[in-house]
Amino acid sequence: MNSRPVILSALTSLAVLCILLAGCTSAPGTSTAPGIPAGPSVGETPPPAPAGNGTNSAVTAPEAAVVSANNRFGRDLYVQLAHDPANTGNIFFSPFSISSALAITYEGARGTTADQIRSVFSFPQDSAVMRQGFLGLDTGIGNGDANYTLKTANALWAEQSFPFLADYIDTSVRWYSADVMNLDFRGQPEASRQTINTWVSDRTDKKIQDLLPAGSIDPLTRLVITNAVYFKGTWVTQFDANKTSDADFHVAPQQTVTAKMMQRTGEGVQYPYAETPDLQVLSMPYAHGNGSGLSMLVFLPKADSLAAAEAALGPDNLSAIEGSLAQQRVDVYFPKFRMETRYDLPGTLSAMGMPAAFSTAADFSGMDGRQDLYISDVVHKAYVDVDEEGTEAAAATGVVMRMNAIAREPPVPVFWADHPFIFLIRDDNTGAVLFIGRVSDPSGS
Repeated sequence: MNSRPVILSALTSLAVLCILLAGCTSAPGTSTAPGIPAGPSVGETPPPAPAGNGTNSAVTAPEAAVVSANNRFGRDLYVQLAHDPANTGNIFFSPFSISSALAITYEGARGTTADQIRSVFSFPQDSAVMRQGFLGLDTGIGNGDANYTLKTANALWAEQSFPFLADYIDTSVRWYSADVMNLDFRGQPEASRQTINTWVSDRTDKKIQDLLPAGSIDPLTRLVITNAVYFKGTWVTQFDANKTSDADFHVAPQQTVTAKMMQRTGEGVQYPYAETPDLQVLSMPYAHGNGSGLSMLVFLPKADSLAAAEAALGPDNLSAIEGSLAQQRVDVYFPKFRMETRYDLPGTLSAMGMPAAFSTAADFSGMDGRQDLYISDVVHKAYVDVDEEGTEAAAATGVVMRMNAIAREPPVPVFWADHPFIFLIRDDNTGAVLFIGRVSDPSGS
């Protein structure tokens, strides 16, 4: 059995699929600032929140559909990032955060734009299923467990003078628990950017700073959609810090670096574990009480290539591997690591199949009734820290919506009658023309 640690990019990218997709609790907010209409009911009634009965509630069909879509997108985005020559180092992101922000964006998309977003994110075609699925995940999974912190929040930041449709705002609040705030993007773009970044920082325990970079908000910005996810948990059985020591970590067959290697070995050390001819799979659970259990699932190839680990991300393979995990004694050597990542995703998402949303041909008429908005940026930042005690992870996504072009005031007409013209004298009440004339030379008769 090969116990050499897998290349770190596989560890971190796969850990997020287990940590963040395991569930989330929502910090609901429905404050609607002046100028943003609350909107009428969209004809659907949200299902009641799961009862806190001390056991995990059964996953509903809508929740299962959204989880499947989310996991598929996570795998597709990982492959896209991993195979991008520009991404040669670590990878870490939250597919749930990106999917949540783009789900709210998708609610305002129409036509080809909507079709492409749905294809990339595998969103259910039935909007009721999608909405109930996201709402159920936000409010149900991991709810009320005092042994770990797991929370998510959504927000809409709207230009205060822009007339968004009431139905769009209502849908975002009702089904995605989105806070809705007005900002002065036209007059104070930089102050608006700082306000949004502060909101993200506050909801990720200060781990995600400056999500939106300088210049990302300008007077043409009309809407910013944000999602934030935060997790902090301790291992069911923690590693002994006194046993952590320096060890070689093989970043390539002929290249090593020094890592802080934690270890748990000996009699009584048991974990859920599975093995295939090409892969070792270890599940490390986090402490929990009556809420949903969370764990880090680690895929360790037996060879130098990550191909076997990447193949395991497929939905069928992942389900089969999870089903084969069995509690048994395992000697575990696992590196401590901390990383922060940032991704500007317009190019990546366009390459995955949704270019229309980023072009001036985009159709987000579901937001404002007009076809004059497009996505100018999708920014994602993530943070993870794994040590002897447990894991802290955070991520945030920002979708920036912009006007297609500067809305110019119509020019002031200039009526310079310096050449021949015709004129009428008419009765304004009846419209009857009383006189007709032509002026060819106003200097004489």
